[in-house]
Amino acid sequence: MANLVHLTPEDRARRIVRTGVAARSPGRAGERGVYCMPVLTSYTLTHQWVRELRRWHPGVLAAVDLRISDDEPVLVGRYNREPERCPAARAVALVGEAADPRGFEIFVPRAISAGEVRRVRSVAQGIGWRHKPDAHGVRPCTCPACIQPGTPKVARLRRRLPDGDFRPRKTKPELMAQLHGAATVEDVCDALWGLGTRSRGGAEELEFLADHPDPDVRELLYDVLESYRGKAARELRARLLSNADWL
Repeated sequence: MANLVHLTPEDRARRIVRTGVAARSPGRAGERGVYCMPVLTSYTLTHQWVRELRRWHPGVLAAVDLRISDDEPVLVGRYNREPERCPAARAVALVGEAADPRGFEIFVPRAISAGEVRRVRSVAQGIGWRHKPDAHGVRPCTCPACIQPGTPKVARLRRRLPDGDFRPRKTKPELMAQLHGAATVEDVCDALWGLGTRSRGGAEELEFLADHPDPDVRELLYDVLESYRGKAARELRARLLSNADWL
């Protein structure tokens, strides 16, 4: 049997135990089904889609553990590539053996019955990637081809980063001066994007932003600190996560 995990809004969890998982999501070939990940040895990789899905499903997500037949036909692949159709056991092996499993997904082209639901459980809400793997600290492209219609907060992002804005990278002293002299949230976020483009130390210099009134700033700070080295960066990320009203 293939063990899979499906992520869903917590308010649907009780109904799923009774009725199963409805085939709500559209697949590449037009069929409806359920997106899942295999249970991997890494908790983070197994639940890697949490942060990305929270952009589209505000509120708390829950994990639904599923078990389907090894011979069940499914589709598997990276989200931005053409998927492969194969048995569920083969799909699980492909993801588990991938050099970088981030961005992979398994699509079951049918509903999941209540008998195939093993349990519904809580899952950490701050793990995984957003936008795409390795997006932390990378200046996003705001053209219509890269940002899908309906993406949350896209208007604000485009005001801050107009299409075709490819200015040279500022030095750290210049970015810190911009942070301390910022008059708008956009100025703060622009400086943080710059600080997250390379690995560095000195995370304690950003502690004054941990209590910033704008949740977008605190969320971006959490992402940017992943590029920082040292104990100060780890402690500041833990502090932000413990008070994460932006999750």
